[in-house]
Amino acid sequence: MIEVEGLCKRFGSIQAVVDVSFKVERGEVLGFLGPNGAGKSTAMRMITGFLEPDSGTVRLEGVDIQDQPIASRQNLGYMPEGAPSYHEMTPLGFLGFIAGIRGFSGSEAEDRIATATQQTQLGSVLYQPIDTLSRGFKRRVALAQALLHDPEILVLDEPTDGLDPNQKHEVRTLIQEMAPRKAIIISTHILEEVDAVCSRAIIIAHGRIVADGTPDELESRSDRHMGVSITATRETCQQLMAGINALDGVAEAELDSRGLFVKPVRGSDILDPVRVVVGQSGLSVADIRVERGRLEDVFRAVTIPSGTGPSGTGDRP
Repeated sequence: MIEVEGLCKRFGSIQAVVDVSFKVERGEVLGFLGPNGAGKSTAMRMITGFLEPDSGTVRLEGVDIQDQPIASRQNLGYMPEGAPSYHEMTPLGFLGFIAGIRGFSGSEAEDRIATATQQTQLGSVLYQPIDTLSRGFKRRVALAQALLHDPEILVLDEPTDGLDPNQKHEVRTLIQEMAPRKAIIISTHILEEVDAVCSRAIIIAHGRIVADGTPDELESRSDRHMGVSITATRETCQQLMAGINALDGVAEAELDSRGLFVKPVRGSDILDPVRVVVGQSGLSVADIRVERGRLEDVFRAVTIPSGTGPSGTGDRP
């Protein structure tokens, strides 16, 4: 439903987006991840037709967004960064304005506004000026306008930014409920968003895609994938280290804040041998478990060049 091929964008000397290509099908929720300044919002603006690329193409349901800008966006809902709206309007007035632009009137407009309001839980603030609303409610107004026409394609730029934990849960639940019927892109720098709602994730750094896969596939790239964590006292862990380090398939055992982490040689299954060593030692441990891997570790590994600190070529100010 969404086809992006070879997108590039430069602002002066800054190459913000470099040869970005991917597809999103119906039923997919794609997390578009990257550090601040990585090029995420620039890419989102090009994908939705609000910024012209220097090169590359975007097709929504097979329609080129540059050749047919209006037709291609009929079935697109876009929640931009920063929740832009007319601040002197109320949410009800703003959604009515958007409904009119979308070609809805009368009872159909009322029904669509009521549905979007219910989905985003805006009922308590419908008659307040948008300028007086909290950041979280402003974000929900922006989400409501993106959902108003029930589009099959959704592009949401930082949809839970500014929301409290309960509001984040509500928005994520809504995204999960809509996912089977839509193709959804979520731009975010919040890694927990991926585990919460995404079926796939792309990581972008310095304007380029540096990783693409399901959450499980990305986590498997972590050094901690298939490692074994032992929760025990420091003294117990120190006594276990020699025996565990001697096992085949163990790359290294190291103390951490919870006890002992046993890093495997890539592809090795070390849980049972570690359990044997612990059992034979007669020492007491609170827990032994296999690690899935950490998306945070993978994110840092692919977005921070080796030997340097965080940096970005990123989005235009």
